Amino acid sequence: MINSIRQTFAPPIFDDEENTRLAALLNRILWAVIIIGSIYTVAAPFILGQIFSPALTAVVVIAGIAARSLMLRGRIRPASTILLVVFNAILILSILLSDGVIGASYPSLVLTTVLAGVLLGGRGAYSFAAINSLIGLGFVLFQDSIPEPLIPQSPVTYFTSLIVYVFFIAALLQASAESVTKILTNLRVTRSELTAKNEELQKFTTALESTIAARTSELDAANLRSERRARQFEAIARISRAITQTQDFNTLLEQVTELISEQFNFYHTGVFLLDANNEYAVLIAANSPGGKRMLQRNHRLRIGQTGIVGYVAGTGLPRIALDTGADAAYFNNPDLPDTRSEMALPLLRKGNEVIGVLDAQSRDPNAFTQEDVRALTTLADQVTIAIENSRLFEAQKRTLNEAQAVYNREFSESWLRFTKSKGITGIQRRNLKSSLLSEPLELPGADEALRSGDAFQTKDLEGATVLTLPVKLREQTLGTVTVKGINDRPWTEDEMDIAQAIMERAALSIENARLLEESMAAAERERVIGEISTKISAGTQVEEILKTAVRELGTQIPGAQVTVEVGGGG
Repeated sequence: MINSIRQTFAPPIFDDEENTRLAALLNRILWAVIIIGSIYTVAAPFILGQIFSPALTAVVVIAGIAARSLMLRGRIRPASTILLVVFNAILILSILLSDGVIGASYPSLVLTTVLAGVLLGGRGAYSFAAINSLIGLGFVLFQDSIPEPLIPQSPVTYFTSLIVYVFFIAALLQASAESVTKILTNLRVTRSELTAKNEELQKFTTALESTIAARTSELDAANLRSERRARQFEAIARISRAITQTQDFNTLLEQVTELISEQFNFYHTGVFLLDANNEYAVLIAANSPGGKRMLQRNHRLRIGQTGIVGYVAGTGLPRIALDTGADAAYFNNPDLPDTRSEMALPLLRKGNEVIGVLDAQSRDPNAFTQEDVRALTTLADQVTIAIENSRLFEAQKRTLNEAQAVYNREFSESWLRFTKSKGITGIQRRNLKSSLLSEPLELPGADEALRSGDAFQTKDLEGATVLTLPVKLREQTLGTVTVKGINDRPWTEDEMDIAQAIMERAALSIENARLLEESMAAAERERVIGEISTKISAGTQVEEILKTAVRELGTQIPGAQVTVEVGGGG
């Protein structure tokens, strides 16, 4: 029952919040008009003794009912307009029939102006105020022409009309006040919500700032790590280039220690190699002044016993001392008193065989990270490869030098045998006549040309210019050629180049002839040996075989006495 009554009097609710608010306000006004107007319509005939005024009020009640019907369908502004227009028209008619401006109905125009302001806003209030003012002015101007009032003017009439207006205004004020209160409540709720949202936003902003600061710090740290990593890769690249470009063993290791200290900011870097007996790790390269002094006194550490380097050389495992004072394996070296951190990495050959240790030391505590270990481990592998390649290069170089020395010796001996076998020392051309030399001549500039390996010019006793050139073949000097000019004019570069080219071709041709002759002699020996072997192999008796062997030896070596004994002569 109560719920049904509440639903009957409850205002409609719409999706638009403003329409819902206006509907709630209009609903209160309409119910006030309907209820108060109905009461007045019923009671006024008994109180006032006439029915004209209640009849007008009944029209307003009917307009209110029609307006509420429109309001329930969501047509808020048309409902408000109908109520105001009908209400204002009834009031104007009531004023006209109740003695104009001096009647009891005239103040009611204030009521419609207030209603217009409440329902239609400021423009509606000003519009109705202007209309009612003009109507009031018309009543003032034509007051004398107004007919006899149909509604008797008495104190009761005034009092009753004023009571109705007061209650209408009270209802309007209550509705407006509740609407304003509701708006203020909503505003306070909204402000509280906004305050809460602002606090949450402030907390979120603070948390976001903290997160951003943390992320920025992380990014800065990551950038520093990236920059450090980039510098490490650059250092590895530079050291790798130095390794590939340097073949000398000592120079290579010296450059490696210098570059590692420079690129990684270590004040000391050293390279140790194991000795032949694998008893000591011997320092063979260092960059620091203390390391240089250690090199001069042949510094070495016993493997597996002395210091971090000895430990790494014995185990083949890397080791880092971030605080050298707290590391039991640290060796306090007087030549390196500033060391606060040390890292030693093994130089491993294939098969994990330790051939040495890469040692790096820093003046700062906690100077080494895992990234340094990974970077320097890669570098240590490259240093190991470089050491192995350098050793292999040195071994190949020694082998090549030995082979070259043997070749040069054999080459010189072959040419000496060749010239002796031919009985030729040289050849001389003078006055368009060539003659072979059986004995060497003392030619001017020959010793200088042989010693320097370059062309040499001098003047003889007659003042003529003498050019002496070394005769070379495969970087070996075979002799000299001396050319004497007919005057004191110096030899030009073109003339010397022509002479040198002719002698190079001549030496090459002589060498080819010598090699051809030796090859033919070797082939002849092989042929003779083959024929003798065939003849010996044809024999079936020992005596026959021995006779054949002796006969063939005597044939090949004329005038030789050949004796063969079987059984050792015993």
